Amino acid sequence: MLAIIVVIGLLVWLLAPVLMPFAVAAMLAYLGDPLANRLERLGVGRTLAVSIVFVVLILAIAAALLLLVPLIVRQIENLVDNFPRYVEWGRDTALPWLQAKLHLDPNAFDTDRLMAELKEHLGSIGSVIGRISRSGVGVVMWLTNLVLIPVVWFYLLRDWDRLVAWIDRMLPRSVQPTVAHLARESDAVLGAFVRGQLLVMLALAIYYGVALTLVGISVGPLIGMVAGLLSFVPYLGFITGFAAAIIASLVQHGDWPHLIMVIGVFVIGQLLEGYVLVPRLVGEKIGLHPVAVIFAVLAGGYLFGFLGVLLALPAASVILVLLRYLAERYKMSDLYTEQGQPDTVIADVVVSKDSDGDLHTETHVAQGDEPHKT
Repeated sequence: MLAIIVVIGLLVWLLAPVLMPFAVAAMLAYLGDPLANRLERLGVGRTLAVSIVFVVLILAIAAALLLLVPLIVRQIENLVDNFPRYVEWGRDTALPWLQAKLHLDPNAFDTDRLMAELKEHLGSIGSVIGRISRSGVGVVMWLTNLVLIPVVWFYLLRDWDRLVAWIDRMLPRSVQPTVAHLARESDAVLGAFVRGQLLVMLALAIYYGVALTLVGISVGPLIGMVAGLLSFVPYLGFITGFAAAIIASLVQHGDWPHLIMVIGVFVIGQLLEGYVLVPRLVGEKIGLHPVAVIFAVLAGGYLFGFLGVLLALPAASVILVLLRYLAERYKMSDLYTEQGQPDTVIADVVVSKDSDGDLHTETHVAQGDEPHKT
């Protein structure tokens, strides 16, 4: 089993660029399978149920793209138009305040040099992206992925239950009950995380975007989308969105009322996430520590690129189930339950001399809870 896992990991590492559309299609099929199963229980055939779910989800994704892409473009244009104001605020307000509070050398921050380097890097990144987008290979790969994802998604969704049953039949009978139990636990964790966390991210993005727009932040929808997207890492979305909204409020308005309203928006958002959204939509099944989440994302990205980032948290949740199982087995093993013998510790040695001048020793031994004398 260990050799099989190592071989699968090696193949994923070698084929990471090719596996991207298949991984995305598998995640979409996993999300759509419960809906298809519900339609089947209502008497609809599997192929018809899959077709209905597939068309509905495709239309939902297309509608979301039609709504989001123009909004994102407008927000980025707004950010670019106001970028000189942000630079001016940082140079004339933020940096002098930091230098005064931290007693820094006024020449430590050369804003002109920093801006020149930033423009140079942005220009180099833009030229690279432009070359990639103009290259025929890049266009072909993008078109191939766009065609492959829905095709693979449909067939995986149609044959999902059949694939699960085939894997169950191929398992060695000696380990089949254990693997089936772990698969059910992993499915519960993955379902709670994937479906629940996506709903949490969507709800937070809508809340922050609408609330910041009502407060008067011009780039509020963009900040809300970023905060909602990063909320899968605990506190990362809140910290990033809060810092960006504070800067935007200071640059755009520069007064206390708007600053207090921005703070109130994020305080309410944090309470909404911690006490309403996460308990109701995700629950406590995932149980991943924030440090483990950050490590999983970084390690997945380093080992497998964007595919690793995409699969990091689902894989980490499955590993969590396996670690819980191993911990339970360890606590039932003889290594954990066998009682050890109490240690014998010499507590004191007393030397005395009798009337004849002979020396005598008394050794006081603490053995267990009953010290005695020899």
